Amino acid sequence: MAGKLIRCNFLYIFTFFIFFVTLYLHFLRNDFSVVFSDQFYPTTVTSSIANLVLHENFPFSSFPIPSVSILMPDWEIYVIIDYPHFHQSDFYCVFDTGEETPAVPAAELPFPARLVFKCDFPKTARRSLPFKQPTLRASSVNAYYRNSPSPELLRWTFLVYDSLTTDNDVVLFVKGLNKRRGIDRKPAELTCIFGDAVRTAVTSSVQEVFRCKPPDNLAGKEPIKVSIEIAGPTSEVIPTIAYYTPPRIISSQKKAKLCACTMVYNVAKFLREWILYHSRIGVEKFILYDNGSDDNLATIVNELVEEGYDVKTHFWLWPKTQEGGFSHSVIFAKDSCSWMMYIDVDEFVYSPSWSNLTQPSKSLLPSMLPNLEEEDNVAQISIPCYEFGPSNQKEHPTKGVIQGYNCRRRTENRHKSIVLLSAVDNSLLNVIHHFKLKTGYNVKKLNVFEMVVNHYKFQAWPEFKAKFRRRVSTYVVDWTKPSNLGSNDRTPGLGYSPVEPIGWKSKFCEVYDNGLKNLTHTWSIVEFVAPSEYQMPWLN
Repeated sequence: MAGKLIRCNFLYIFTFFIFFVTLYLHFLRNDFSVVFSDQFYPTTVTSSIANLVLHENFPFSSFPIPSVSILMPDWEIYVIIDYPHFHQSDFYCVFDTGEETPAVPAAELPFPARLVFKCDFPKTARRSLPFKQPTLRASSVNAYYRNSPSPELLRWTFLVYDSLTTDNDVVLFVKGLNKRRGIDRKPAELTCIFGDAVRTAVTSSVQEVFRCKPPDNLAGKEPIKVSIEIAGPTSEVIPTIAYYTPPRIISSQKKAKLCACTMVYNVAKFLREWILYHSRIGVEKFILYDNGSDDNLATIVNELVEEGYDVKTHFWLWPKTQEGGFSHSVIFAKDSCSWMMYIDVDEFVYSPSWSNLTQPSKSLLPSMLPNLEEEDNVAQISIPCYEFGPSNQKEHPTKGVIQGYNCRRRTENRHKSIVLLSAVDNSLLNVIHHFKLKTGYNVKKLNVFEMVVNHYKFQAWPEFKAKFRRRVSTYVVDWTKPSNLGSNDRTPGLGYSPVEPIGWKSKFCEVYDNGLKNLTHTWSIVEFVAPSEYQMPWLN
């Protein structure tokens, strides 16, 4: 009888214990959710902790990974986490509706190191406002449903998306604050805010670039969020994913006289030709702002580096921000480059004066740069462009664009530039590959007999079609909308959808121009594979 009473009491106590533990965990679940979903000041997890978790095989699938998410164009979501190195392959974005989509690693952000995933926004989750951030998990969890409220998705259209610290100030890159070209907010209307307390004055506000006075009392501290506060009856702090970090250590490597900077997206098949050609005429370093490539660009870059070419990739995932990226490059590259050439991967600089040369020379381009003392402080040269058409090509030419496209429009269009980085105006203002210069410096415009850019703009239709969606145009925000129809960024006869126009292969063909084609043929043949067949070095 006594034993039976003891067993009953034990069962009663055990049941009572389980009930209170369950109740305790139920009321605490929202607290756990807050820790892992803070969108403005997310919990920072150090790399050492992340690696420890991975090495210990901690069950990530048992809780969401701390993250912050941004709604991008075309219903794509960028999910950013503080773990710079993950060795696990399968990740998923899980939404409040219970749906999940694969999360694909897209890039690593520097300063500080963070990893970016891309995932699609399910149609069902788009039906209710406000849009909520998904949670990132390291395994498929179809049965998972988040009971606690998710934070609202950040919007790409209104965001502080990057930051750089110089010796004298902090530069922020902000989307949606200066909304119209040439109409910028006055610096007095804005304040930089570091963390949630330290504020400094904004000294410059141009395009998407804002310069702030540095904070006095944050030296040596961990990276903290930095944003801009808009003055008004009710002040507003812009959502941010940017961090303040101490100034970069100046590189001790030898500064190159001439570098090239470009923004790229899925250009792996074109990159080798572009780099080998410009390297042979004097470009020493190449800086690629990768706009979210998902081809084998990294493989090609690694191969070029192994072959001795100085190629650096900087992830710049932000769409329609070519001007912001070029402004960023002025600061990012000032320690390693004196002059910077701003052209695209489908553009090749060429001088007709080289036509009789039997071999290229690394002195060709540098020798044409201005001498500040002799040329009235010329710190930027403006190079005219010729636009080449499809030249009856149906697909990407097997010998590369220089050999494949030889028919162009008659008149020149626009100009590209080579600029002395130390002479760029403090505002970092640039328009279509040209920078505003500091007072006292001048621009020299070249004619087509001195130097020209062969712009292989209108290529075979499969190649040009790929540009339709991701083209980084300056004045045409969305090609599928009938706006700014007279812009040079629009293609004559193309319309608003990626449908091949009638007669595309023969379009834009007014002049046959074999100047650069013949020159590179002379310079670059490595072997004859048949009596009339040859192989270019970028095909090896």
